Amino acid sequence: MATRPFTAGTRASQELLDVTFIDHMSPAATAGKYTIEVEHTLTEGTTPVDSSDPLPHATEEFEIRAPQFMLDGATVQAVYPARGADGDFGLVLPHITLTRAYLPWEREPKWSRAERRAPWLALMLFRAGELPDDPEGLALTTERTVEELLAEDDETVLGPALTGLDEPALAGNCRTIDVPAPVFTAVAPHKQELYYLAHVRDVDEPKLMADGEILIKGTFSVVTANRFPRGAGDYAVHLVSLEGFDKHLDGELPPTVEHVRLVSLWSWSFRNDPAAAFDAPGILANLVAPGNTDAENLALRMPRPANAPGSPSAEEAYALERLRLGYVPVPHRPITGEHTYAWYRGPFTPLTAQEIPALDTSSAHTTADFALVYDRTYGVFDVSYAAAWTLGRTVALADPSYGKEVTRARRELANTAVRMMAVANDPVRSAVDVSSADGTRFGLSALARLAANRGGRTLTDALGAPQLPQEAVPGPVPLARLSRADARASLDDDSRAAALLSVASHRAGALADRLTELRTLRSVPFSSLMPDFRMLPEESLRLFRVDPVWIDALLAGARDVAVHTSLDQRCDRSLRTATRSGDRSGYPVAGLLMRSDLVPAWPDMIVVAKKGTRELTEIRREPVASDILLCLYDDVPDHVLIREPSEGIHFGVDTDSAGREVIGLRQLMAGQDPPLGATLPGEYFPTGSDTVFSAYLRPPQEGGIADVLRLEGDDGLIKPLAQAHSLSDLHPAQLAVQLVNAPLEQLLMPGSTREGGR
Repeated sequence: MATRPFTAGTRASQELLDVTFIDHMSPAATAGKYTIEVEHTLTEGTTPVDSSDPLPHATEEFEIRAPQFMLDGATVQAVYPARGADGDFGLVLPHITLTRAYLPWEREPKWSRAERRAPWLALMLFRAGELPDDPEGLALTTERTVEELLAEDDETVLGPALTGLDEPALAGNCRTIDVPAPVFTAVAPHKQELYYLAHVRDVDEPKLMADGEILIKGTFSVVTANRFPRGAGDYAVHLVSLEGFDKHLDGELPPTVEHVRLVSLWSWSFRNDPAAAFDAPGILANLVAPGNTDAENLALRMPRPANAPGSPSAEEAYALERLRLGYVPVPHRPITGEHTYAWYRGPFTPLTAQEIPALDTSSAHTTADFALVYDRTYGVFDVSYAAAWTLGRTVALADPSYGKEVTRARRELANTAVRMMAVANDPVRSAVDVSSADGTRFGLSALARLAANRGGRTLTDALGAPQLPQEAVPGPVPLARLSRADARASLDDDSRAAALLSVASHRAGALADRLTELRTLRSVPFSSLMPDFRMLPEESLRLFRVDPVWIDALLAGARDVAVHTSLDQRCDRSLRTATRSGDRSGYPVAGLLMRSDLVPAWPDMIVVAKKGTRELTEIRREPVASDILLCLYDDVPDHVLIREPSEGIHFGVDTDSAGREVIGLRQLMAGQDPPLGATLPGEYFPTGSDTVFSAYLRPPQEGGIADVLRLEGDDGLIKPLAQAHSLSDLHPAQLAVQLVNAPLEQLLMPGSTREGGR
């Protein structure tokens, strides 16, 4: 097997898609009939021996068969556009992926050369109305015998010139299409162009693409069409055999021919509807446009009121500053009963939030009043942290399993503490039983020691000893009992604290998991995260930092469930230690919100945040509404890349920032930067005002539009595209890599944005 490999990596998702493109696969022998002749010659030196009586001469005939008129459905791995698809495919060259890597080269046409191995197959695209037997473009075919395919008795129909077919082969059936002569001349690939329209794809790892195409691990052949579905309407795609048409592939047809009859090995149809598509480049550009003039315009905050005074009063300046800090006014009714307003800000802030030293979340609380912040100057409350505490409590109580588990944990802790205090308050028991650090249940350590040393004598000796006279029995020694405060203080003893922690740890596992989930703000209503939708208008992108104190208050509210007594508050220390309270690891630090039609259109869009060269960890990524995407990261990024999801490996042209139909150039040289197969940022072909559609399409049919790609010749695409890479020619694998549609991307950087190409 001879191959000419061209390896390239193309990024199809957040992971690198490792695909190798190969020019062609050369089988050791192509399909056909072969004869093996074996002749024995006996010589002595150079002189034949017994030449008058030669050894027997052996001849054996055999045939290598390959698909010719029919194709097994299992041979087709995928097609694009998909069967029955409806969308904007005007920049796409349809293709078919075959499971037989050798199939396009298993039969050797006469125009094929060893150094430019051409396939015998071609993928042809037809617009509705072009095929007389399929006027609606539904990929219909006509079943005929192979003898009818040849059309030897009809001068108006040109069939393939095939020889060597026996009667069984001629009687076999095949699916055919009759292509009008002008359509065939305009659409059929030329001989030298076929070399570029097939290649091999070697997939290293399997991957499911966003459009449903499964890139299965293995080696596959790919045949690409040479025509774009530029007009709106239905299109039929046929994988046809060009075997036997070697004299007619450069536009030369006999004058009597009205139709060319082709074998259709596989067919499907789709609809091209440019109106069904949206302007993705324009949408991305509009999302980041506010940041072009001032990066602060992309911060998550209420917009400055249009009627805001130019020279505000002290009160107006105070209100405007609050809006700048990310607050919104909300109705508020304090404990005194009057109706007023307060300021509220969720965890997403446009600026780094200040720590609040007076806000103590290290101990348990029974109300949210501890988290209220009061502005004495203007007499207004900040209810942000109080609302977070109440919200955490509400979320926790809404989870029956969490509420049951935390209530059980607090009751066990309280009961254990009560027993400890009872022991500490009993002078006799506390004198002999002050520790349970050895693991013995509290109150049983004295009995354990008695069992260990038997009090210095055996129980039998003790029972057999004479009783002491009554007057010899010592009376009780009066011992003072501890006060309630001292009994509770005894819980601070190291051994008792360890016992309480052991009880808390027994119940803390499930609680810690739920609190860890709450750290990522899951289960928090979106209206609490972003309290006013004017902060995120339609078709907007907003960046923010995350206030860790707000999350502290949220978790405190969830942890403070079932705290009813002062003893619960005292035992809460052990539960907080067991659930790793106060540890901010796992908190999101920053994030972004996108509200756009791109969210439902690109459910697998790629959003990469980096700080320097390090790609940040994505703590949470979730569509919180049909058109709103939330991303949370473990650090503050200095640039964010938004990229269109790759929908498989598709071939066609791209558009640049000016909307020109161009080819986004990719690296074709190994060992360079960027790596092989990667896009060359900002480099497009052709340059100037020309486009692929204006300069490299064949002249249109009468009354039609130009849509067939011109590859060969001085005015074809191959030669100047190769020169753009300082090459003299392109191989099929290089052209395939070059025509892989580049994803649309948008890069956001501090104080600027940089638009990528498509």
